[in-house]
Amino acid sequence: MESISLLLGEALSPYRVSLTPSGAHGECLVTLQSTNGVIVVKREINQAQLTDKRLLTDVVDGLHRDVLIAEGRLEPCVIAALRNAAQDRRLVSRN
Repeated sequence: MESISLLLGEALSPYRVSLTPSGAHGECLVTLQSTNGVIVVKREINQAQLTDKRLLTDVVDGLHRDVLIAEGRLEPCVIAALRNAAQDRRLVSRN
């Protein structure tokens, strides 16, 4: 788990990442702290997400999005609008 923690730390720099076991079903708690030590994001994830490269990429993307939201640099409604637009483009391209 230490190597995954290092990878997450690199991907989410400058935030300090800690990864701790937190559940009976393989969950772990990911905590991101600012350089000042302030907790920016806490998220519980399944450890299986850390062993699959594609799922780990999704975890990093989600944590990055959560940081942007927590810092007020991205509104959740913007994310919903972007997802809807992407889905509409996929539907149009299939027709």
